[in-house]
Amino acid sequence: MARIGIIGSEGRMGHALAEAIAAAGHECSGGVDKGGNVAALADASDALVDFTAPGALKDNLHAAIGAGIPILIGTTGLEDQHHLAIDHAAQAVAVLQTGNTSLGVTLLAHLVEEAASRLGPDWDIEIVEMHHRMKVDAPSGTALLLGEAAAKGRGISLLTHSESGRHGHTGRRAEGAIGFAALRGGTIAGEHTVYFAGEQERLQLTHLAENRMIFANGAVKGAAWLIGKAPGRYVMQDVLDL
Repeated sequence: MARIGIIGSEGRMGHALAEAIAAAGHECSGGVDKGGNVAALADASDALVDFTAPGALKDNLHAAIGAGIPILIGTTGLEDQHHLAIDHAAQAVAVLQTGNTSLGVTLLAHLVEEAASRLGPDWDIEIVEMHHRMKVDAPSGTALLLGEAAAKGRGISLLTHSESGRHGHTGRRAEGAIGFAALRGGTIAGEHTVYFAGEQERLQLTHLAENRMIFANGAVKGAAWLIGKAPGRYVMQDVLDL
């Protein structure tokens, strides 16, 4: 039984995580929110799960390092500075950072990488995602995760090959681009489709999230898996041994 601490315990994901921890037979060692004592929570835990905001990340990483325990980061909207902080923390503790903790999405990313590699550059790639009206970042962390998988399969950089926010007279689609479209509305937990569009045929790989618990269950599985792992940066595919 693992003692798992929740950073962001009063949010929707925080409540889902508490339920998932109990269902998995682990112990919730406590939870904190903005202004809470993360260091004390870390000292009482075997692993931390962070679903808060990018601005809190550095303090959360510092608490994990101070306690010498692993941390799973599900926070989205991270920038280069945050990834540098994660790289630094991963020299001291095990860190798993992901845009999506769903086991289904983890497998989907693996399939997207494989398809992109095997189909080649003649197939156009477009990623369409839809989330609830309250989501604040776009494209979603999951969409970017899938885009990175596609770019890896092609051996290219997503940074230099992504297209999003098309509007007006944009001209023809850039060759080799990976396109993104973000839709928002209602209470949708998350829908992602990766389109591979070739000549006279199309392949669609889709994941539909029906309940927030799929993310909580995956996060708990990932956090428990991290315990005892050597310092380093890990991804959800490592949890599934893909």
